[in-house]
Formats: sequence, structure tokens, C-alpha cells
Amino acid sequence: MDLSGVRQYSPSRSDAPDREAAVLAPIIQQDDRYEILFTKRSEQLGTHPGQMSFPGGGREPQDPDLQATALREANEEIGLRADETEIIGAIDDKETVTRYLVRPFVGVVTDREYTRNEYEVAEIVRLGVEELTTPANYESEFREHPEYGPLRIHFFHVDGYTVWGATGEMLAQLLELTTDWEIPPEVDRIADPDAELPI
Repeated sequence: MDLSGVRQYSPSRSDAPDREAAVLAPIIQQDDRYEILFTKRSEQLGTHPGQMSFPGGGREPQDPDLQATALREANEEIGLRADETEIIGAIDDKETVTRYLVRPFVGVVTDREYTRNEYEVAEIVRLGVEELTTPANYESEFREHPEYGPLRIHFFHVDGYTVWGATGEMLAQLLELTTDWEIPPEVDRIADPDAELPI
């Protein structure tokens, strides 16, 4: 994993809507092995319950900028302190189906056990970059979204977890910037809007 791809990247920025948000993609290095930390969202949350995500959330009035939002939310969700995080850059803004504009920051974080916020986070999950970039663990499909039109959805299946949706899109870009992995030019299937998801 070569993090210089993120350090040198100039992310695209969108006009800020009423609902700004930020996430942190935390990277953990263990010698030559890299892992990315995710949270599995609690089933009691109102949006995207049970899904894999990066720590993050909506911007609050006290946040001076979106990087502060990402760090505050990571602290609230998994107990990650700002002084344990080296922000190395950001990737493209992402508008979600819940009408948030999310800015994803990428940071190298301390290798330790983190403590989850039990209301928001069902599980803290570390997935290896080697496994995330294994071709057999990836698939994608096109769906016609009733509001956003045709969408390509990425699915990363590792250790019984599936990263998909907005987080899957962010992860795909992060992996393209930092590894030899590339999004395959062809999708695996074209699915009906109401078809079951492969998760």
C-alpha cells in the first residue's frame, strides 16, 4: 500500500448542501501488512442500520471544518483520539442517497484495540488490504436508481463482512489510489432495482 497516492491527490469538491458530513478511513500498518478499520453500524440506527461504514457523521456547529468533524465522530464512535491520527489527505466528496455530502479523509492511526460506542456501533472491524484487493472478493453491479439514475455498486466480501454502498465507492477509490488494484471495466451483472443485494 503506497499512501503517497492519497498525499498527492487533489480531490474533487462539490458545493456544500444543507447536510455536510465527513468520515475517516483509518489505516493501520503492521510491518508490511495494512488494514483498514470499519464500523458495523448498530441495528438501532435510523439510517443504514447494520451496514459497514467508516467512522463519521454530520457536521456540528462547533466543528471548525470537516476534518474536525471526521476526527470528532471517530472519537465518539470508536474512541480514536486526534493525537493518534495522522491525516494524510482526502478523496472525492460523495453525495449519498440520504442527501448528505460526505468528505472522506484518510488517516494512519495507532495500532491498538478501540472501544465502540454501543449505541452507534455494533462492531469494530479491521479488514486487510491484501484481502480487499483479492479479485475473488470483489463484485459489482449496475442498478437503475429511481432518483439518481444508473449506479455501479461495489461489493467487497472479506471475512464474512461486505463493504458496499457509499462506503464501497469510497473504498474503491482509496484502493485505486494506494494499490495496484483497479476497478474492473466490466460489471458482474445488471440488476433490477428491487433485486436482492448480494450481502
